[in-house]
Amino acid sequence: MMDWVNLIGILSMALAMAIMLGRLFAGPSLYDRVLAANSFGTKTVLLLLIFSLMVGRADGVDIALLYALINFIATIAILKFFRYRSLEIALAQMSLRRAIDGEDD
Repeated sequence: MMDWVNLIGILSMALAMAIMLGRLFAGPSLYDRVLAANSFGTKTVLLLLIFSLMVGRADGVDIALLYALINFIATIAILKFFRYRSLEIALAQMSLRRAIDGEDD
């Protein structure tokens, strides 16, 4: 009985990942594509968790958590890069840029 539940979970995650890949390639804006990539990474973490429970190995949970952390950091880095065109902007430079552009906090 448990094998069917795991198999259904894996197949549904694979279908959801295929849908996210479609959104990743067809997204009209950059933010839609980044959101699809982040959702794909989250679904990959869930797939890893289901698979590790299916084969009965607890170390898959650690790998899934590590992948979730890398997915989060990569998403933040991609968004920062496309906003500032660099990954090395300090906080002082960001506030200076806001002051020059005339944005109010």
